[in-house]
Amino acid sequence: MNGAFDDWMKTVQAASENDLSSFLPAATVVPTKLHAAMRYALLGGGKRVRPLLVYAAGALFGADAAILSRAAAAVEMIHAYSLVHDDMPCMDDDELRRGKPTVHVAYDEATALLVGDALQSQAFLVLAEADTIPAPRQVVMLRLLAHASGSAGMCGGQAIDLDSVGLSLTLAQLEQMHQLKTGALLRAAVVLGALAGKDLDAAELQALDTYARAIGLAFQVVDDVLDATADSATLGKTAGKDAADNKPTYVSILGLEPSRALAETLRLDAHAALAPFGEKALRLRELADLIVQRKA
Repeated sequence: MNGAFDDWMKTVQAASENDLSSFLPAATVVPTKLHAAMRYALLGGGKRVRPLLVYAAGALFGADAAILSRAAAAVEMIHAYSLVHDDMPCMDDDELRRGKPTVHVAYDEATALLVGDALQSQAFLVLAEADTIPAPRQVVMLRLLAHASGSAGMCGGQAIDLDSVGLSLTLAQLEQMHQLKTGALLRAAVVLGALAGKDLDAAELQALDTYARAIGLAFQVVDDVLDATADSATLGKTAGKDAADNKPTYVSILGLEPSRALAETLRLDAHAALAPFGEKALRLRELADLIVQRKA
């Protein structure tokens, strides 16, 4: 990665951290335990890939920074809520997230459940209060985030994932699961960032969809590779857990090296999809590289 991209990424990550903090109730506001736990779950960790995608897509159309900050915060809150619930004993039962105890370990299971519920609601509140977006486009953005979060998106993918433990999935079934579980919210981040700038025509939306589909799948492929090859200290979460839990992964179906090759193919597909946008898509191309070439 070059210095200009690193600087941009650090700037966006720092701004996103500040925005997320400002969009959450203070830990001193009643109910204090819930608000403290929400802040614990959301702040001070994570790569902020989804906010980065929001800002990078916003750069295509000169989107307003105030709108981007709300769109980025909303999608990151949905992501954080999904992690809190995913870590709970009734789902993945994990005790480590981003290098620190998961919310149900640091607090308790009931609080973790409520943290997820409250973060989901807060995401829609934050986006609904973006009062400089034309109302029809704001409705489109809210509907997009809701669709990406629900049974036809992230939650649907999680349900398929839970039902797939111990089963032998085909490659197509595995892809469908991850396009919902991981890809839907990544796509939402890209399209929300673009919509923060303008209404999209069919060609623009198709190009962004193709890009997002490629990076969404690549993200999961790389996750599976890292889960099979890295240690817990590097990942900040329990390494090798999917294999231990007998969950199907790209590595278990394709093998390690073919999975790495697939991720590289998807990176090139993402680059190709951005051709119509020219140099304005530089940050989106660099993020595709980051997603595929990351080590954690």
